[in-house]
Amino acid sequence: MTDTNTDTNKIEFINLKVSEIAPNPEQPRKFFSEEAQEELTGSIRANGLLQPVVVRPVEGAKAPYMLIAGERRWRSCQAAGLEVIPAKLVEGATEEEAYVLSIAENVNRADMTIMEEAGAYADLKAAGWEPGRIAKQFGKTETHITWRLGLLTLRPEVAEMVDQKQIKSNLAWHIAQLNPANQMVAAMRYVRGDFDSEAEAQHFANGLKMMQAQTSLTGEKVPTAEEQEKQKKAKAKAKDGLGKAEEVLIPLLEELAEKKPEDLAVILGDDLARHLRVVGRLYAKVQMVRNLLSKAQGIQRAQAEAFNKAAVEVQQEAAEKKPEPKPEAAEAAKPAPKPRPTVKKVAEAKPAAAKPAAKPAAKTATGTKSAARRAPAKKADAAAK
Repeated sequence: MTDTNTDTNKIEFINLKVSEIAPNPEQPRKFFSEEAQEELTGSIRANGLLQPVVVRPVEGAKAPYMLIAGERRWRSCQAAGLEVIPAKLVEGATEEEAYVLSIAENVNRADMTIMEEAGAYADLKAAGWEPGRIAKQFGKTETHITWRLGLLTLRPEVAEMVDQKQIKSNLAWHIAQLNPANQMVAAMRYVRGDFDSEAEAQHFANGLKMMQAQTSLTGEKVPTAEEQEKQKKAKAKAKDGLGKAEEVLIPLLEELAEKKPEDLAVILGDDLARHLRVVGRLYAKVQMVRNLLSKAQGIQRAQAEAFNKAAVEVQQEAAEKKPEPKPEAAEAAKPAPKPRPTVKKVAEAKPAAAKPAAKPAAKTATGTKSAARRAPAKKADAAAK
């Protein structure tokens, strides 16, 4: 595939009817701001079209010309009621050349969204273009092209946040390295203001990425007693060092900050240059340590997020594995019915003489007659004789 070059194409400036021009269905830009469009329409209505649109001839189409660049201008010309507009006609341009020209027209415009730019580069990559070649064609760095292409793994909801400028491109790239579920976690926490800066959000995203590569909650290794002791000593040392900084260094810096420059020039005298060097070194170290602590905080937050998520998964798994009670067990769990009074107890509760002649004895579960019912029956026979 040869590099796109329009030098060999025939170019001329002509006037065309607006109705003779059709938009390019492969236009890399998909989003057009209504407010910006209305402003452009007003400008064209007042001053006319100052910059021609770029078109190429097409055969067999309803409109004889197709836009290469300038769809916003063409739309505003229609809205402003213009019938004829100036156009730059490029003859002999291939589909690929026309697409590259369309990207070149839009890629540096502020109103082209980041995701539209990424999609345009992806189309060229699909056509066989390497990131280095794309970068050279549009005056970008290869890193810029690679990072834009990396945004294409964003889930649609997060990509929309990027297009709406709720999330900047640098942070979006870090979020794009995560799986879809963690992308949503990082994006939503940033948008709702859980972080003090974009850097903190990046460190959180990087922490989530680390957690993705680690084992689950149940597979984590418990630190040994020796490792726990080392961690305890390191924590105590860091706490002691920060305590000294709060007691000595911060009050000293606060005292210096209250002075006027002319006072410090007299007070410090020959030591002024040394103080400046020392404070400069402190500033550099503080910035470095602050960045490290911010990264550590991101990892800590990600660990808490991963732990909570894993804990919920473990609970759900345990609930799913819990066996359902068998029918026999369910029956056994029911409260035992209260025992009905036996015939013997009834007989004991009432005098035998008060009973009428005995009825045929009821059969028991084993089919035999109750002994408690036979005894009163014999006494009744003796009394009758």
